[in-house]
Amino acid sequence: MSNIISINDLSAPELDVYARLSENQLLCREHPEQGLFIAESPNVICRALDAGCVPCSFLVEDRHVETQARDLIARCGDIPVYTAPFDVLTRLTGFKLTRGMLCAMRRPPLSRAEEICLGARRAAVLENVMNPTNVGAIFRSAAALGMDAVLLTEGCCDPLYRRAIRVSMGTVFQVPWAWIDDVSVLGGLGFKTAAMALTGDPLSLRDPRLAREDRLAIVLGTEGDGLAPATIARCDYTVRIPMAHGVDSLNVAAASAVAFWQLGNHQKE
Repeated sequence: MSNIISINDLSAPELDVYARLSENQLLCREHPEQGLFIAESPNVICRALDAGCVPCSFLVEDRHVETQARDLIARCGDIPVYTAPFDVLTRLTGFKLTRGMLCAMRRPPLSRAEEICLGARRAAVLENVMNPTNVGAIFRSAAALGMDAVLLTEGCCDPLYRRAIRVSMGTVFQVPWAWIDDVSVLGGLGFKTAAMALTGDPLSLRDPRLAREDRLAIVLGTEGDGLAPATIARCDYTVRIPMAHGVDSLNVAAASAVAFWQLGNHQKE
């Protein structure tokens, strides 16, 4: 039976997870087994549940409790479902809820790069990509365009930040991902590496040698500065996207979509 609770006190401690805890506090670095994340919108919440994530509570616009949120609420047993009108929820959270629904969930155990790359043929590697919108968009492109795994250095935004999850449309729960120290681990995992960069004498993204690689990792760098020179030097290839009108580069999320389209597993189907 659903546990529907109308919000009468915006300062109630049980609402802290939605209103007053920062992303770093939700992450709970000292005790990661206690960490939480916030999934936003029914579609994203559904994908998180399908991936095995454990829900703790819902925050739902009252008019959706018996409509678009009903099946998800029923799916999660008797966890608390906090409800209020749209304007109250906006005051509580500080933003307008996407389709009127949030869910606080337990963070799943972290995967290891060796585990998720076992059998993978195409991987995306992000070095210090810090913007949650870019990370979310890259995950969405990775899911759609044939990447088997995403690997991130510790300077990257956490893929389970609320905005990254929302922009990804929940694909952060569909594409396996893991943290790595640097790209040097990729060789040990059986990958050739392609650095997306403008330095030196880069290959065109259309170079047939890239598509012929059985296992290829596409390495993308931080917004603005791109990949570190040492990272480029460690990679097997340096690759550029052909450009027109004097434009030298694309936003990292846009560049990822172009690269994944050209080199992803879907090209093998």
